[in-house]
Amino acid sequence: MRYGQALRNEIASEGTTPLIGVYDMYSASVAAAHYNGFFVSGFGFAASYYGLPDIGFIAWPDMVAFVERLRGAFPRHHLLVDIDDGYVDPEVACHVVRRLERIGATGVILEDQKRPRRCGHADGKMVLPLDEYLEKLDLVLASRSDLLVVARTDATEEADILRRAAALAETEADVVLVDGVRSVDWIRRIRKVVGDKPLLFNQIAGGKSPRLSLTELTELGVDVAIYSTPCLFAAHRAMETAMAELKFADGRLPAAGADGGDIGVKEATDLLARNIGRQHPQRQTVLA
Repeated sequence: MRYGQALRNEIASEGTTPLIGVYDMYSASVAAAHYNGFFVSGFGFAASYYGLPDIGFIAWPDMVAFVERLRGAFPRHHLLVDIDDGYVDPEVACHVVRRLERIGATGVILEDQKRPRRCGHADGKMVLPLDEYLEKLDLVLASRSDLLVVARTDATEEADILRRAAALAETEADVVLVDGVRSVDWIRRIRKVVGDKPLLFNQIAGGKSPRLSLTELTELGVDVAIYSTPCLFAAHRAMETAMAELKFADGRLPAAGADGGDIGVKEATDLLARNIGRQHPQRQTVLA
């Protein structure tokens, strides 16, 4: 299957394509019932795999292994992977891109930050000289076959944002992302300078960008929207609540399944069994 082309086709259709940030196999299992595309978020992976903030701790073999597990369980979902700055070295970036394409990733996002890197919605970001980033991007583009490539800038100075967005639109990258866009007006400005190139918008709860619906994004000319952390932050809140309630109840678990509203063994097992069914559709009835 040509995973990259499948996402290109969806991006080219009407409306804004949503990709939901997942941070582990369980969150992906829940999200898969609602959306057909995942964003493999660096923020979420750093938090779940290392218990660390998104400031450059991710090792590429760990990310590749996670994507491989995702593809095994979700053979038809889009998998757009955050590879940060390509793990610093351009040759490493190219190696990772080739590995990801071989295991079935749909696409990657390559940013122009320099170390120490930051989450795209954090303060203190620094960017590479544009020529240095474009050289790395060109090498990555030459290393892919079908893989979709998103060129991302983390520039924060107004003139530099527009200059870099225009330069990225002139490359062979499939999509342009300006991260940390602060207003609707700036989305319009960026949309204008990238011309016909597809545009991606990143929404993260509590981030610097406005909270916009898919309908609003479509009206602004945004082609793809990634939602980096809804699963992670929802899990955070739900776990905080569950721990407080368990303590309040003196350790008595709440009723689950048919006897109550909480998730129990059956509900969790049924959810995970669907991942086997995606690989073997003929077994879905048996597993159900």
